[in-house]
Amino acid sequence: MATKGNLPFPFQEQTWAKYAKGCSGMVVAPTGFGKTFSVFLAVVIDYLNHPEQYQKGLKLLWVSPLRSLAKDLAKAMTAAIEEIGLDWEVAVRNGDTPTKIRRQQERLMPDVLISTPETLHLLFSQKNNSRWFKSLNCVAVDEWHELLGNKRGILTELAVARLNQLSKNLSIWGITATIGNLEEAAKVLIPYPEKKTLMIKSKLKKKIKVIPVLPDEVEVLPWAGHLGRSMASKIIPIIHANKTTLIFTNTRGQSELWYQILLEADPDLAGLLAIHHGSIDKKLRNWIEDSISEGILKAVVCTSSLDLGVDFKPVDCVIQIGSAKGIARFMQRAGRSGHSPYEVSKIYMIPTHSLEIIEAAALKEAVKEQKVEARQPMVLTFDVMVQFMVTLAVGEGFKAEETYNLLKRTHAFSLMTEDEFAWAIQFITQGGNTLKSYEEFHKVFLDDDGLYKVKSRRISMLHRMNIGAIVSDAMLRVKFMSGGYIGMVEEYFISKLKPNDSFILAGRVLELLHIKDMTVFVKMSKAKKAISPSWMGGRLPLSSYMSHFLRKKLSDALNPGTQERELRFLHPLIARQSEFSHIPREDEFLVELIDTKEGFHLFMYPFEGRLVHEVISALIAYRLSKIEPLTFTIAMNDYGFELLSDQEIPLNENNVRTILSKEHLMEDVVASINAAEMASRKFRDIAVISGLVVQSMPGANRNNKSLQSSSGLIFRVLEDNEPNNLLLRQAYTEVFDQQLEEVRLKDAFDRIHNSKLIIKKTNTFTPLSFPIKVDSLRQSLSSEKLDKRIQRIQKETFRKAKN
Repeated sequence: MATKGNLPFPFQEQTWAKYAKGCSGMVVAPTGFGKTFSVFLAVVIDYLNHPEQYQKGLKLLWVSPLRSLAKDLAKAMTAAIEEIGLDWEVAVRNGDTPTKIRRQQERLMPDVLISTPETLHLLFSQKNNSRWFKSLNCVAVDEWHELLGNKRGILTELAVARLNQLSKNLSIWGITATIGNLEEAAKVLIPYPEKKTLMIKSKLKKKIKVIPVLPDEVEVLPWAGHLGRSMASKIIPIIHANKTTLIFTNTRGQSELWYQILLEADPDLAGLLAIHHGSIDKKLRNWIEDSISEGILKAVVCTSSLDLGVDFKPVDCVIQIGSAKGIARFMQRAGRSGHSPYEVSKIYMIPTHSLEIIEAAALKEAVKEQKVEARQPMVLTFDVMVQFMVTLAVGEGFKAEETYNLLKRTHAFSLMTEDEFAWAIQFITQGGNTLKSYEEFHKVFLDDDGLYKVKSRRISMLHRMNIGAIVSDAMLRVKFMSGGYIGMVEEYFISKLKPNDSFILAGRVLELLHIKDMTVFVKMSKAKKAISPSWMGGRLPLSSYMSHFLRKKLSDALNPGTQERELRFLHPLIARQSEFSHIPREDEFLVELIDTKEGFHLFMYPFEGRLVHEVISALIAYRLSKIEPLTFTIAMNDYGFELLSDQEIPLNENNVRTILSKEHLMEDVVASINAAEMASRKFRDIAVISGLVVQSMPGANRNNKSLQSSSGLIFRVLEDNEPNNLLLRQAYTEVFDQQLEEVRLKDAFDRIHNSKLIIKKTNTFTPLSFPIKVDSLRQSLSSEKLDKRIQRIQKETFRKAKN
């Protein structure tokens, strides 16, 4: 590094020194500061100083959450090794690795192996696998913040625990960007008191410049998406003013749409503009990534597929379409530009409706204050645990006591009881109390040596095919009739189309010909209009930190002397909201009652994100129906929700506190929703991960409907016969923790309890209520009819306002 004029950063030198002393730890540094080389070179330097402590074979195991990172990492590591003059081999092993190369690796592992959590568990399922890891010196978990808080993080915890069991002197290192709970993140990855563990933080900060791009005029009655095409004319000059621009959208469907919008706005970008997301063919994605690195492409419309760690030197600009919904995600995306340490990362935010301009102001302040969300680790995920136990049984077999101790030492299962472990053993050997009559659930057997093992080759094969913690709808390959693979779409989307219908994938307009054996055959279409696929990823929820800054900025907008450009620009919208209703300050909670020809509308604005509002709206509807039986239509967005009834809603100054009370909160929530139905849907994923239901089979994948049907049947049987089943209990826990967001819900009601309640009555929609109204219409109307309906409501609203 020094010979090239690159001096190491202090945090890198600190990591090298601490690794040499046998420490484990967490490296925290901004994007582009060389976090990878802090740990990778630590192992190389230690090897050069103490070659006698390293044996032939695997020395460093590098765990990365994304396959797309592996190729770039391997390239960078190989270049460094060649420069040093080491004869080490760096190799990649994941789902894309050819069988021939896998067999070569199994004969002699490379010195450095880059893999994913799922592939690592697949290695544990091989016979005699422990020989590969016994001399392992270091395991590094890259982008740990992306794994923490989901079941892939649990897979990683279990993998690290298994490696720590096999290798006597293992160093464990995590590499992460800044998150709100760094100390906890380190303890989750390295919960071993015998290891000397430390946190190494870079003192250098990445400079991020947030540039909101404002429309020509403010729409005082905004609605989501309406600015779209009109903002294309603002984006094109930004693309041309920079070398290479990444244009981030939140969903794959949005990326397909914006690719078309930008090509229509500037046809000269053809060949210079590309689209990148997880459902596009791998070869095409690789070509795009290489073309970015070589500076061939001017811009790429992408999703979170390019969020992480991929180092593209020519990228000097990032554009975010709409709100990123979270501060950490926004900063991560900003860091893709100006990847060198002393460059400024430049990110333009393009609002898709006027209220997102307030989010732009909120993001600016959050970035300035360096406030980043925490990632809450999951615990007691018994579905992942039993999958892991069967993985060990398929591989070399396991002893109950050893595995119990291994699990108890992880953060995820430190609270597990002996009874719960005994249940897990019974589950993998007999299917539990309820399913013991069915031989297909008798997967694992105890042999004479006290080892739990899988004897059936068929069960072993099916288990290996289904290792992992991501359960998605069945994906169908999309191919041209003439040959050539384009990408993947989900079955539920394609099932809505008829032959000769047109849809967009990888930026191409395609005509559906027919579907055969999980493959969609297509040809190029000349249609002017085509449907953009929607994937089940859906919309991203607003994070709690973003909610906080959003409420703060809305309150700041009331200040007539505000210096913030975004808030000054929004003055007409703010003025209209103030005139016909109220702008809630940080310590206020706004309730609007609006009467129209359509009926009686109740709007509330918690600013807690769509998912939380889904729960609160059901709760408020339930509490109101106890006063008077009413039927409601419910709609929501990230800012608030609407209850619509054909009868007057019995809410007033006298009972509003009771309706919004935090007393008996969760009991009322459970009463207001169909918790069993929600748990049944959660159980589908749990059933697949735990092996109760098989998703992938040789030559076929079971579709979503089939999985739901099978898992739903088992769910009902367990509800009736084994209500204390741990997987059943887990389904309800996940509903409360993830879908109902119990902690955040309680915090929201605490805040509402301490707020001043403001009730406003009006006969016209307000700037805050109008976008929620439009969202409710969007679900029942086509886009053309929707436009006409919106224009009619806008005219009616302006007419009433004049009167």
